Formats: sequence, structure tokens, C-alpha cells
Amino acid sequence: MLRNIFVAAASAAAAAVAVAAPAAMAADLPAYEPAPAYAAPAPASNWSGAYIGAQAGYGWGRATNKRGAPNTKPDGAVVGGYVGYDHQFDGSPVVVGVETDLNYNNAHDTKSNAGGRIRNELNWSGATRARIGYAMDNVMVYGAAGLAYGEHKVKARVGAVRSTDDKTALGYTVGGGVEAKVADNVTARVDYRYNDYGTDSFQVPGGKVKSDLTENRLTAGVAYKFSSW
Repeated sequence: MLRNIFVAAASAAAAAVAVAAPAAMAADLPAYEPAPAYAAPAPASNWSGAYIGAQAGYGWGRATNKRGAPNTKPDGAVVGGYVGYDHQFDGSPVVVGVETDLNYNNAHDTKSNAGGRIRNELNWSGATRARIGYAMDNVMVYGAAGLAYGEHKVKARVGAVRSTDDKTALGYTVGGGVEAKVADNVTARVDYRYNDYGTDSFQVPGGKVKSDLTENRLTAGVAYKFSSW
């Protein structure tokens, strides 16, 4: 009798263990949590696209005048605009582009000596430049070079005789700057360039004088970029 009770109790205990063991093992396993959805990183700024902007600054130069005429140092304000297009290579920080600007200039200087007086002016100027830059997300540093042009005017006086002559000067420009995104589709920059407008011949009282004009220029600009960032 006791043997039968013991066998029945053992069988019941074994059944209980068989039922409880999987539940206990499941309780020991970590709870399953779904993996978070993948969030793609925000894309870096892309500098590709056309742009149009306005700029202002200051230029200071030197006019080397021949035939005994004194040299001058024309300087003055610069105000103008620029348009251009940039292309950034896929997966690369390299940006290439082309740009043209046109400006009003107030650069002038007058010098006198025993032979008379001469005044050099730069009344308007422009440039067409190729640009190459290195983009660091919202900031780009760049270099630029190309063709420079402008109106170089010479006014002279010898005794009571006066003259005025002007030429459209052609030369070269080289420089660089830093540009940054400051708002959606808006960039701001600081630009330095050296302009060499070459040598031209001007009519003065008693003959002609050759004059070579160079300029250093620093401007700040703001542009609207026709592209998405």
C-alpha cells in the first residue's frame, strides 16, 4: 500500500517538474525587444549649383607711370555683384566652379612733381575666375584665378594744359577665400584677390605715358544658392 502511494507521488512530482522546467527556463531568457528602426545620417551639404550674390569691400593698388610721371597709389571702395556655378564631385570634398563679377570702384590717387600732375583711377572692374575648393560640410576654403578687366583712367596736367584718357585694361587675377552656409540656400564669404591690369598707353599733354596698374582687394559677399543642401 505504501509502495503504491510512493510511486504515485513520485510520478506526480516528475510530471510537475516536466511542466515547470520549460517555464522556468523561459523566465530566465531575456525579454525580446524589437531592434530600433535604422535612422540614416543627415546628408552633408552639397555645394553643387548656381548662385548669385552681392559684395562690398576695399581695394588698394599701385600705378607705375613712365616718362618721369610720379607713381600713384589708387585706393577706394568696391561694390558689386557676382554669379557663378559650383560642382562637387560625388563622395569627395573637392568643389570646382566658375564665377564672374562686375563692380563699381572708387579707387583714385593724384601725385605731382616738377613736370606736372597725374591722377590714376579705377572706375569699374570685373573678373572671370575658375575656382577650386575643399568643402568641410558647411564651410569651404577655395582658391581662384582668371581674367581681370576694368576701366583705367589717367588725368594729367602740365602747366595749364589738361588731358583725360581711359582704357579698358586686361590682365589677370589670383586669390582665394572662405565661404560658409549661414542659412538655407544662403552663403557668406570673405574673398581676397590680387589683380594685375597690365600696362596701357595714355595720352597726356606733350605725348603719351605708359601706366601699369595693380591692386589688392578684400571683399565680403552674401549669395543665394539655387540648390538644396
